[in-house]
Amino acid sequence: MRSFNSPLEAFLYWESHAPNKIFLSQPIDGKIITYSFAEAGVEARKIASALKSHNLSERSHIALLSKNCAHWLLSDIAIMMAGHVSIPIYPTLNSDSIKQILVHSESKAIIVGKLDDFQSQKSGIPEIPIISVRQYGESEGVLWEDIILNEKPLEAIHISNPEDLHTIIYTSGTTGSPKGVMHSVGNFMESTSAFMIAFEFPYNLKMFSYLPLAHVAERLLSNAGIVLGANITFAESLESFASDIQKTQPHILFGVPRIWSKFQEKILESLPQRKLDLLLKMPIINSIIKKKIKYNLGLRDAVCILSAAAPISSSLLKWYQTLGITILQGYGMTEDCCVSHFNIHKANKDGTVGKTLKNVKAKLSAEGEILIKNNCLMKGYYKSPDKTAEVLTNDGYLKTGDIGEYDHDGYLSITGRIKDQFKTDKGKYISPSYLELELSKNNDIEQICVVGTGIPQPIALITLSELGKSKSKTILSKGLIETLKVVNPNFEKHEKIAKVVIMKEDWTVDNGLATPTLKVKRNAIEKIHQEFYKNWFASDDQVIFE
Repeated sequence: MRSFNSPLEAFLYWESHAPNKIFLSQPIDGKIITYSFAEAGVEARKIASALKSHNLSERSHIALLSKNCAHWLLSDIAIMMAGHVSIPIYPTLNSDSIKQILVHSESKAIIVGKLDDFQSQKSGIPEIPIISVRQYGESEGVLWEDIILNEKPLEAIHISNPEDLHTIIYTSGTTGSPKGVMHSVGNFMESTSAFMIAFEFPYNLKMFSYLPLAHVAERLLSNAGIVLGANITFAESLESFASDIQKTQPHILFGVPRIWSKFQEKILESLPQRKLDLLLKMPIINSIIKKKIKYNLGLRDAVCILSAAAPISSSLLKWYQTLGITILQGYGMTEDCCVSHFNIHKANKDGTVGKTLKNVKAKLSAEGEILIKNNCLMKGYYKSPDKTAEVLTNDGYLKTGDIGEYDHDGYLSITGRIKDQFKTDKGKYISPSYLELELSKNNDIEQICVVGTGIPQPIALITLSELGKSKSKTILSKGLIETLKVVNPNFEKHEKIAKVVIMKEDWTVDNGLATPTLKVKRNAIEKIHQEFYKNWFASDDQVIFE
């Protein structure tokens, strides 16, 4: 495996040694626009030259607001070439959240790429230089296309040291305001190396980038792609997603649990479970069905299929295994640069997040909190030394905020999150994550938030999947009651779920009830609904429609 000191050094290697190799593939209006390493190098140098023309101080912060696209990675490379620090921003954030990050990060310029609704977001951008991409319909500030037409490529490229600040990643904020996690160049290279070794990524990868590049996990996978000289393809739109991934058939695919649930839902829409079970029992048909499903999901050539960011149920993992698809579950955070625990092909145990990755030390506190130490822990929260001190122990371990337990073989299971714990009025503490994981086996449920402050027993607030929405209230209620009958015996008396409350609106990024990485924002949901807990608990119905 080739060793590089920075993502830019890796890019420059491929630009020099394989200039005509396709690096980026961007679908536009049904056509694929490709960028070889040489073409990408020219564009990135011209954007870097435009950034330098503003005479910003060294290591200035440059924001990047865009959905995943070729211009995201070109921008990131350009920012590195100019010697600046990238500030990625989730493309779904509203104007107030964008402004909060831009002001807090002290961003001196911003590159605006592919977005769904920039008109509603642009008021959040203060008076700083803007570069926008006309190809995606934007025209604020200086146009990318005009820079490419008129600017000369930057000649004196900045070469970073491993200890230099590389990026500030703002966490998606499930429990409060986002914090800026500072990572060095060396951190990213250490993390990339850890994953390439653990999963034995081959060279000449085909990759498909669709989860937000503003999130550390997708950013690291793309970084691995640069190191390995991969061809990285993007989705054109949500509508074309299935077609785009089928055409790509990537070697690696990372998905959060909700993505895998969605894939399952789509499969069962066209092939109900009874029919699927019957076909899988037929020797020749079995093979044909599995191959077709893998192809439709874009997994025909996949050598590594990953899930993280939230717990995934063992039943869902086993369901995929019946199709010949092994999903490897892992655990990591923005703060530890994702290098913590992961199941790998040689050591995989369902229901756990695996063993520690290379160069990771882990232990449990007296309260059961997972503590992590590795060679790529964050340098701290930007402008927040107090918050940094709260999560880093005196001996250099990161307090994850998660509660876990190890089995005899060293596999870690996440049993809850300290901040998610609540106390019922019986005085009993409850960690909701296991309860939520068990309920998620019901395919009618899309999102779950188990709550119980101020009432004797916990209740489950849920939103419905498309399958659930298609059912009558009677059939839906019957299925949810059956799920409770199956789930509740697995838990202590004080943990048993008393009611299921079906929300009348979904929890989305737009209404502030979900993060950009699709995690439920528990605090926001509780703030809206806590006043109704007692009435819902007192209801005669076991399933309640809000």
